Amino acid sequence: MLKVKLLRYTPQGEKLIASAAKLCYSDSSIKDIEEGLTEEKTESFLNMLVDLGHESPIEHISFTFGAEGVSRTLTHQLVRHRIASYSQQSQRYVKLSDFKYVIPPEIKNDKEAKKIFIEAMEKDTHYYNKITDILYEKHLNRYISDGLSEKKAKSKAEKEAIEDARYVFPNACETKIVFTMNARVLLNFFRLRTCNRAQWEIRELAIEMLKLVQKVYPALFKDAGPGCTKGSCPEGDMTCGDIVNVRKRFKGGLK
Repeated sequence: MLKVKLLRYTPQGEKLIASAAKLCYSDSSIKDIEEGLTEEKTESFLNMLVDLGHESPIEHISFTFGAEGVSRTLTHQLVRHRIASYSQQSQRYVKLSDFKYVIPPEIKNDKEAKKIFIEAMEKDTHYYNKITDILYEKHLNRYISDGLSEKKAKSKAEKEAIEDARYVFPNACETKIVFTMNARVLLNFFRLRTCNRAQWEIRELAIEMLKLVQKVYPALFKDAGPGCTKGSCPEGDMTCGDIVNVRKRFKGGLK
């Protein structure tokens, strides 16, 4: 099951953005840029930036998330958002003898498809363990012959064995990932990934992330969501056709 947690975020982030914006539009000195920035004035600056499309000051704050119970299918899409930092559980260093996996809802809700899917996952587990065992024995014998201690030989043999055995893992394989995005990147992520046309799993992740950031910085993210919340649908002929309900759900805060 997908779990996502907001691990860290820039403290007083909205005020920091407003300070940076104030510097752009006034002759304030660095030591004075935070003076007079009440909650109301801070929100006013944020609204002005949104209206002007001036997003560079938003880059000054960042958010770090931890996600687990997600598939490699999801993380392959997530890392395409390039201006971000990622740390993912390694299949090269972590032995996954009984790996967990994500079952897509359409498969889960179909008895026959679910049965076939689970059988495929069980076979992958068997093949992974079988290949790991074969390669482990081969590498272990070689390292022992080379004169390594038993402890070191076992460690190196296992690492090399799982490094190659992991190639049998499916995209459904569960993984864990920690990632950091600045607020501008995050707004773009929400525009793309909360859209009805986004793949279902990363859309679920994006919506949960949006709920988390709206709790800590409601003024900044109050209108975050799919591209159609601020204009016509960017998907053109491939629109979901449900723009009225989408806007109703996201405009002014996720509902």
